[in-house]
Amino acid sequence: MTSVTRRLACAFMLGGALLASSMTAATAQDQRELKFAMSLAGDHPLGLAGQEFADLVAEKSGGSLTVSLYPNAVLGSDQQNLSAVRGGTLDFTIMATGLLAGIDPRFQVFDLPFMFNNSEEAYALSDGPTGSDLMAGLADDGIHGLGIWDLGFRNMTNNRRPIAALEDFQGLKLRVIASPIYIELFTQLGANPVPMTFGEVYGALEAGAIDGQDNPLAVIQSAKFEEVQDYLSLTRHIYTGMPFLMSQETWGELTPEHQSVISEAAEEAKLFGRNLVQEQEVSAIEQLGQEMEVNEPTAEEIARLREAVKPVVDKFAADVGADVMAAATSELEALR
Repeated sequence: MTSVTRRLACAFMLGGALLASSMTAATAQDQRELKFAMSLAGDHPLGLAGQEFADLVAEKSGGSLTVSLYPNAVLGSDQQNLSAVRGGTLDFTIMATGLLAGIDPRFQVFDLPFMFNNSEEAYALSDGPTGSDLMAGLADDGIHGLGIWDLGFRNMTNNRRPIAALEDFQGLKLRVIASPIYIELFTQLGANPVPMTFGEVYGALEAGAIDGQDNPLAVIQSAKFEEVQDYLSLTRHIYTGMPFLMSQETWGELTPEHQSVISEAAEEAKLFGRNLVQEQEVSAIEQLGQEMEVNEPTAEEIARLREAVKPVVDKFAADVGADVMAAATSELEALR
């Protein structure tokens, strides 16, 4: 081999190595891992919907995007996750509409007691103009909204007595989420509300620090509250939607193609989770009834509860704003 041939061979080998190196670097640059944290358990319908979202993102992006799920508040409380998403150090989180009231009080329209007659009404408001406008408005607070997922209607558990009438709330020490509307709701009903993060609830119930709490059936079941609670009362007093939140900073760093992947996967996972919630509510009542005493207040008592909390509804409707209340009322009346 001549010296010229050797030089050409070396140059070819070097060029190939540089090309392979650049391709590896480009591939690594094109791949991105995103983190999704929530306070709920991984086996809760929303945890399963979160995993469905992760699977769909990987599939639709051809593996260039991956989503790692962190359930059970392992990365922090809802408030901490919200702060991290706004600051760009966490990519996704999901939480109750009431917890967003500190950012935008208009979200309290979803938390007004006895606002919805059924899940179909709640879904329609979430997906319609009212819900879409509220989610879009989060961009000013560093959040890209990806739709409102479903947690279900809230029901009561406690260790002192079945809640069959308005008077049964008197004196109960109840955990509530840290939202003004929940605090005033249970105060109006004669209970003693105690704001507390979700991760602390089981231990507080077990220790007797609180008498009870309210949550949708799937949460009660996945959190195993039947182990530390005696009574389940199907009051369905508040519907809880779960806005799916993404860091606006992360969203802005994605290509348009990856943004489409995220949006499509979020929509499909939302519907997947809603179906799971509906299916699990039916079986949850039967299964929880094997460990707890289950009762359902009569329509007359629900009407009494609705009348008793009307001052709370009126007060927070003012915080929501006349325009949002009018739009929500119009949408619901059209459905009915």
